[in-house]
Amino acid sequence: MLKLIVCIIAGFGAGLGTGLAGMSAAAVISPMLIMFLHAPAYEAIGIALASDVLASAVSAYEYGKQKNIDIKNGLVMLFTIMLFTLAGSVLSSNVENGTMGTFSVFMTMMMGIKFIIKPVMVTKEGMATKEAKTRFMQSIFCGIVIGLICGFVGAGGGMMMLMILTTVLGYELKTAIGTSVFNMTFTALVGAVSHFIIGGKPDLFLLVACIISTLVFARIAAKFANIASAKTLNRSLGVVLTVLGVAMLCMKIFA
Repeated sequence: MLKLIVCIIAGFGAGLGTGLAGMSAAAVISPMLIMFLHAPAYEAIGIALASDVLASAVSAYEYGKQKNIDIKNGLVMLFTIMLFTLAGSVLSSNVENGTMGTFSVFMTMMMGIKFIIKPVMVTKEGMATKEAKTRFMQSIFCGIVIGLICGFVGAGGGMMMLMILTTVLGYELKTAIGTSVFNMTFTALVGAVSHFIIGGKPDLFLLVACIISTLVFARIAAKFANIASAKTLNRSLGVVLTVLGVAMLCMKIFA
């Protein structure tokens, strides 16, 4: 029963993060499985990335229906991310549980605060001001960084992608979210498969429960995000991630 409750709560938080702002589901799922169920960090990240695959795919479908995905410019980053996600996944097999868990918690909390204090208000018109060559080179470099983070700790990939798409590459918020979940569908798949190949068979109950829970809430969140204003999206996501981050940090301190 405890496993089911934790998976539902984790899926709720992960689904909101994925559907509302293209965050990796691993930002919520992996630290919760590690802290509340004492799951091995490497296995927890594999489960979280597996949950991210369908959640990101269904979210991308919802954003795609509203033409809020920039597939052409996102593909350059995607291929680079996929390559370095695999490399990061191999490197992370030797990292201690506490290191990955702590990173996930602080990334969740800091990004939540960021969305509240400094919301992303870029317009689609503003996206067109950057030269194609500059965007191409930045996409490659950013893809390397994001891929290593996604494979290494799972939780950082989606958050870093959204931040880079909006701040470095100058994407409008909904287009950034749609492009992020589109890319995360594939990077999460590569990360999950490599984790399971290296780490072995995961806990099937945790895997199935997290996948279903995350998928359901991600679709609900994505539908809401596509009709909400940018201001509402920023504040909603900021509150959710900050509360989750603070709660998980408190559990880690007092556990």
